[in-house]
Amino acid sequence: MSDQIVTARAAGLVACTRCSRVHPPGVPRCDRCGARLSSRNPHGLQRVWAWWWAGLIAYIPANLYPMLLTNTFGSHSESTILGGVIELWAHGDAPIALIVFAASIVIPVGKFLAIGFLAMSLRTRQVMSEHAQHRLFAVVEFIGRWSMIDVFVVAILASLVQFNIVASINPGLAAICFAVSVAFTMQAALSFDPRTIWDD
Repeated sequence: MSDQIVTARAAGLVACTRCSRVHPPGVPRCDRCGARLSSRNPHGLQRVWAWWWAGLIAYIPANLYPMLLTNTFGSHSESTILGGVIELWAHGDAPIALIVFAASIVIPVGKFLAIGFLAMSLRTRQVMSEHAQHRLFAVVEFIGRWSMIDVFVVAILASLVQFNIVASINPGLAAICFAVSVAFTMQAALSFDPRTIWDD
């Protein structure tokens, strides 16, 4: 008995990317959920790389420019992502520093590496098995929902700490760049068609 996996494409069928129901070729929309059906997007991988590079370009200034602009009793200070982590650690807020470090550096860099690796591994099948690739894609989708946590923290601080002369916190240019980078990497993950993992 053969252990070869028979995909919907190999069987002459088209699988819905939203609900996974299979249909015969030529059906425009899924009978179950109404999503548009297509066997494969011929330009899907190019879109993944385009969004990936755009996200990487936006992530560079997100780490170089200040994330927070703080005014306290007339004194002005600016802090980058890494600088804020170092300050939190120096003030004894190690748990918060680790959370910010994970949300702002580890997760975004991990997403870049994972999406890039998935896109490249489609042509080098010997590096990782199909099951491992699919699990990695599921991890990328799962952590994607936590990517904006740093932007949310900045927005909450900026809205709560506004005492004019006494103290005020405003988002810096890095907050915009970081939000744009996260949006682009999310689009890169959405542009990736996991069905291509199982193609020969």
